[in-house]
Formats: sequence, C-alpha cells, structure tokens
Amino acid sequence: MQESARDPQPFRPPAAGTQPSYDTPAYLSTRARHPTQALVLAPHTVTETTGPRFTSARFPSLADISGTGAQAAQGERIIVGGRVLDEDGRPVPHTMVEIWQANAAGRYAHALDQHNAPLDPNFHGVGRVFSDAEGRWRFVTIKPGAYPWRNHANAWRPNHIHFSLFGQGFAQRLITQMYFPGDPLLPLDPIFNCVPDVAARDRLIADFDLEITQPEYALGYRFDIVLRGRGATPFEEPR
Repeated sequence: MQESARDPQPFRPPAAGTQPSYDTPAYLSTRARHPTQALVLAPHTVTETTGPRFTSARFPSLADISGTGAQAAQGERIIVGGRVLDEDGRPVPHTMVEIWQANAAGRYAHALDQHNAPLDPNFHGVGRVFSDAEGRWRFVTIKPGAYPWRNHANAWRPNHIHFSLFGQGFAQRLITQMYFPGDPLLPLDPIFNCVPDVAARDRLIADFDLEITQPEYALGYRFDIVLRGRGATPFEEPR
C-alpha cells in the first residue's frame, strides 16, 4: 500500500555539506566563536522542551513593518511569505516566526550599528508572526540594503533578512538568513558560502512570486522553510 503524505516517515538527517560548518576560515568571526573541543551533549529536560508557550496573546504579531502608523518607511516595499514545513512537506502550524533586518540604506536600528548610512525613523526592522494551520506566514517590509562589514577588503553583505523560528520552548530555536535572487554579492559573501553544497545554498535564496505580489503595491517573494531532513533549510544553529 502506498504511504500517504501524513504517514510517519523515518528521520533523514541532513546530507554532508548542506549545513554550515562551525569553522569557516573565510568568515573571520568563526575563528573566535567556533568550538575548539568536542561538544558535550546536554539532554533536554521538561523545562527546555515544554515552555514557554509562544502564542500571539503573549507575543503580539507585527506583520507589517513597512512603516510606523501612517508614515511609510523609505525604500522598496516588498511582501515576503512562505510556509514552515517538516521534512515530508507537511505544514508546521503555530510556529513563531521573527525577522530582523537593515533598512533600505543598509543600516540596522541598533546602537551598535554605526555604519555611515542614514537611519529611518519610520523603520524599526523587526517583525513577528505565527504560522497558520497550513504553516503559512507573511510579512510586509522594505527591501534591505547592502552594507560593509570589514570581514575582508571591500567586503559587503548581500541584501538579506534574518529569520528566527521557535518551537515549543527556548531550546527549539532555529536561525537562518534569506537572500534575494540575482544579487551579485552572493558569490562573494563568506556567510552565504559557509554552506558547501550548492543546492542547499540555493534554498537560502527566495523566489520571486507573482501570486504573492500585489498589483500597484509591492513585489512578492516566497521563502519556504524546511525544518529538518535532506531538504532542510540551512540554519546557523546546530539541530
């Protein structure tokens, strides 16, 4: 009998090269941050796996960050949407999805960012939504700008949006970055290229989507996030 999409499937770990390495020499920060000794397994207890409960009642959603009140932020307004899926393509509902990003000039609304680019008083660069019963999520935002980051000579980060996904507790957090199609900085970026496998890297690039695009309002991009398995999205944290 043929298995249905809802039938349990055996866990399929990510293939070698599809997740970023702890130590990537071209990404200079990993020299000081990657483990130099064998990792120690710390089994999760009930505290780590069952709380807190992330709901919109306690963590209000902020799906439109393209301005403040009636004031629009500077830059190109875009819509970014997609689904949270498991390794067999099944939706993962009620997942808290958070984003943070630079503004259209390539500057974060953060005290530590002193890049010589203008701040935008109508763009704070952070958002939060919960996936629905079909795993869908959606943000309205501004396309972020590139910015210099001093990793190497004339280093610029490509346009990108940071993503954080929470499960049922603090120990179930995954972090990744979404990039945009056709960005000429991608082949030069050590962080993007921390993922050795080309097909896995491509899963970090959103697809332009005419169905998400709204006429006379904003272009749309689709970025589906697969939590684990052979087709998993590359994440910055060990899973």
